[in-house]
This record gives sequence, C-alpha cells and structure tokens, in this order.
Amino acid sequence: MDKEIMGISGSPVPNSNTDRFIMHILKSSGLSYDFVKLSDITVRPCRACKACVKDNICKINDDFPELAKKLLTSKAIVIGGYAPYRMIDGYTKAFIERLWSMRHLHSLNQSRIAVTVVSSIETSTAQKVLSSLAVVMQMEKFNHVAQFHIGGNVACLTCGVGGVCNVSGARRLFGPDADISKDLCIAVETLPVWEQGGQIGSLIGRYIKGETETLPSVKL
Repeated sequence: MDKEIMGISGSPVPNSNTDRFIMHILKSSGLSYDFVKLSDITVRPCRACKACVKDNICKINDDFPELAKKLLTSKAIVIGGYAPYRMIDGYTKAFIERLWSMRHLHSLNQSRIAVTVVSSIETSTAQKVLSSLAVVMQMEKFNHVAQFHIGGNVACLTCGVGGVCNVSGARRLFGPDADISKDLCIAVETLPVWEQGGQIGSLIGRYIKGETETLPSVKL
C-alpha cells in the first residue's frame, strides 16, 4: 500500500534524535507513513553516468531505485541528517545526489511537500547546512514548507574515552572538569522544536486531507 508521507533519516545512530523527530512529524500528520533509515540500506553516491536521462530511472544497482518508486507515490517527505565536520552527513548527501535522476527533464518531485531537519550541536553549522538543503529543495522543485535545527550530541559523550581524549569535543563543550558521560546527552523531546515539529506535521496532514489550503514556505 502506498504511503502518503515518507521520512528519510541519514543518522546512523540507532533511535537517534533525528530518527525520533522525523517520526514525530510523520505520526503528527495522521497520514499513512513510511520511515527509512539510510544506514540500514545501500544508497551510493551518484556516478554521473547519466544513464537515467531518458527515463528518470537510476541504473545503479542498489536500493535507491526502489526508494525512488516509494517517493513517487508519496505526497510529502521529511529528510533529516546530521552535520559532522560542519557539513551534511554522507548518507544524506548520497541520497540527495541520487535525486538528480528524478529531476532532469521532468522534475518528478515538483510540488511534493518537503521538510528538512538537521541535527547539530552548533546553531551556525545547522543554519549553514539547512541553507544548502534549501537550495537542493528549490532545484528539485519540492514545495519546501519547513526546516528544523534539532540539538545534537557530540559522539565524545558516549565513545567511552571522551573524558580523557586530547581532542574531545565534549571537553570543549562542557569544560575540563565536567563528568563526561551519556548523562549529558540531550533528548529532542525536551526541546521547544519538538512542539514545532508536531505542529508542522499536523498542518501537512490537514493540507493533504483537504482540510486547509495554506502551507508555509521556506525562503532562500
């Protein structure tokens, strides 16, 4: 059965803040949904072979062609990633690159509702990455209705040696005397953005059900 809204997470962390926030938006919509964690499937970067030019079907033998079929039958998509090294993660980047097969000539994603989500410990980094994703959404002609920065957790909090490592991001964030442990991790459910995500999910659901004619729009 076709799903009305899809969630795509580039976070490889099991049950991550990104995963849970995307799921929150999906469930708040009241629509039938599908959630895909990119680290559980294989979506390689675009090879620039241009074999998709005639039919908008990517010819790379991995999981993207089936994912594209699901996307084509959905009415909305929520794309979420995180920002290592102050850029979008590799899983999300590969997925975005492969959207080119759906864009050229026919813009198959035109007018499909889209929400973008970035997890980052730094607001400036999140804003930079969200801006670049907004450009992608415009190029693909999605109806980009919202973008969210959700708080992230530096890996040093859970790696086991974050309290003694001389390049520890946790020490930089919390100070040299902090007790570095997973107890310092933040949960997205405790942040103001959680309510905002639920609101946009509900609004998307009402729009697709024909209960409202108005959606916001992300401006570049």
